[in-house]
Amino acid sequence: MTADTTAVIGSPRSTVDSIVRVTGLKKVYESNRGPVEAIGDITFDVPRGQFACIVGPSGAGKTTLLKCLAGLLSPTAGEVVLEGERVDGPPRGMAVVFQEYGRSLFPWKTVQQNVELPLRLKKTPRDQREHKVAEALTAVGLADRGHAFPWQLSGGMQQRVAIARAIAYEPHVLLMDEPFAAVDAQTRADLEDLVRSLWQDLGVTTLFVTHDVDEAVYLGERVLVLSASPTCVLDDITVDLPADREQVDTRSSARFAALRTRVHRGIQDAKAGRRTPSEQPA
Repeated sequence: MTADTTAVIGSPRSTVDSIVRVTGLKKVYESNRGPVEAIGDITFDVPRGQFACIVGPSGAGKTTLLKCLAGLLSPTAGEVVLEGERVDGPPRGMAVVFQEYGRSLFPWKTVQQNVELPLRLKKTPRDQREHKVAEALTAVGLADRGHAFPWQLSGGMQQRVAIARAIAYEPHVLLMDEPFAAVDAQTRADLEDLVRSLWQDLGVTTLFVTHDVDEAVYLGERVLVLSASPTCVLDDITVDLPADREQVDTRSSARFAALRTRVHRGIQDAKAGRRTPSEQPA
């Protein structure tokens, strides 16, 4: 679905070619019991083309952060900048894939019609729409399902449709909010490999929110660990695994285990209320 519908604290990673820059982001909600500080102070940059995963304990504000990045929520303080422009609403260069893919697809429209919807909104000419939709469906392995309806597809296939819609839009930044949480383990592994393959082929900057530590380490070049609320960046971990990854061999490697342990330790630090990470190996 298009948005039209990451450093240890105090040491943000920065780059000249940052496509996303988050500075001093804070979000406070008003409630019957008074203000609730969901995000305390988050600062990080994302280089163009990077695959960054975001993890944290339940209630850490991961989805709130993603909605601020997508321009769906206005921050209380700080800012999000996309390609040099401050985000103050859903930016045209961004697409979002949500966890509840079934609700994001229109059941009365075919797969092809669902995928081409954001292109219609962007007023893409018909011949270009047809070409982009065909390419996107082929990329996610659904070239022969364009005339089917979402309710005729499995959950994994429906999520592939949502991913196809996002990549057909040709975003500069792709946000994914726990997109595989509702599918079975085998389908999840297939979708993980699909998303990583698409990222390698397309080079689109990807921010992937997940509660699954193994998934974050397997997919990302980088993992940002968020603290408990009020949220800050607790740890920023470079994932130095080989670019070519495989579900069994990669996950059984010693380096994968070491990275997974560091992320797990960060989440335990967050649950304990620590605002800086414990001593952790690189």
